[in-house]
Amino acid sequence: MSDNDLFDLRVVTPERVFYEGKVRMVEFNTTEGEIGIYKNHIPLTCIVDPGILTITEPEGPKNAALHAGFAQIMPDKVTILAEIIEWPAEIDRDRAERAKERATERLASKAPGIDEIRAEVALKKALCRLNSLG
Repeated sequence: MSDNDLFDLRVVTPERVFYEGKVRMVEFNTTEGEIGIYKNHIPLTCIVDPGILTITEPEGPKNAALHAGFAQIMPDKVTILAEIIEWPAEIDRDRAERAKERATERLASKAPGIDEIRAEVALKKALCRLNSLG
């Protein structure tokens, strides 16, 4: 692959520009399933679902935990507006394990008053964090 295969990727959160650079490919989860994007992809806007964001740079891939947001895909640029995104080094494994346990217990309890959707989202986010750690 040549440098002609590169496109611009920009990932922003409400707090910071998380990533900005030239990439060969980007992969992430959407509400419709997993997507992989190369240069010259058809224009598309999609909702991001919790999962691993894989950024393939010329030097190789790197992963991050991407929790939710929107993506705008153009032939030469992808912009991801992320609610939360973290590099593995930013994740506290013990905290993520505890969050997973709490969410799992809430879902299993079937207790009245438990917000199942909120517990499911919390579980997805915890698993996303843990999966990004490898």
